[in-house]
Amino acid sequence: MASQDLYGRAPAPLAALLRAIDALGRLGGYLGAGCLFALTILILAEIASRNLLNTNLGFAWEYSSYLMGAGFLFGAAVTLRAGGHIRVALLLAHVGPLGKRVLEIASAAVGTALTAFLAWSLFRFALGAFARGQTSISSDTLLWIPQSLVVAGAIILALQMAARLIQALLGLPLEDPRLQISALSE
Repeated sequence: MASQDLYGRAPAPLAALLRAIDALGRLGGYLGAGCLFALTILILAEIASRNLLNTNLGFAWEYSSYLMGAGFLFGAAVTLRAGGHIRVALLLAHVGPLGKRVLEIASAAVGTALTAFLAWSLFRFALGAFARGQTSISSDTLLWIPQSLVVAGAIILALQMAARLIQALLGLPLEDPRLQISALSE
């Protein structure tokens, strides 16, 4: 499906915005994969350190939690666009096209509100850590640095959810079939 098919009925500036959000979502997918890779390396280093050197890496669990949160949020945006999140398909199958559109708009509106609140709350949390100069007990890392990764993932997810709301309101396709796993493996 060509990119024009996904945004064909949207006004040009809005289509450009939706394309930019989709690009950010794809970037988030790569960043999420990078976070999971770094998490894997960190955990393997912790295991090796315990087994070979009889010591542990004090920062490993702390950094792992931030990497897991960031990886989840970064990956959630591209997963949303690919249509990979769990949905109540049974309900959508038993309503007509108008009912389906109303449910999609309502769920996208609620999702946008929730993810925007999450992004805002995480931003305020990281901003507070920055303002207070908070550091980690185990590694002396300024906490706003790893928290910023989580904030960035939440912002990208909130933007992707807002794009979904706009797409639902305009009757545009909500998922990009080019991002679905079956399309990638063919």
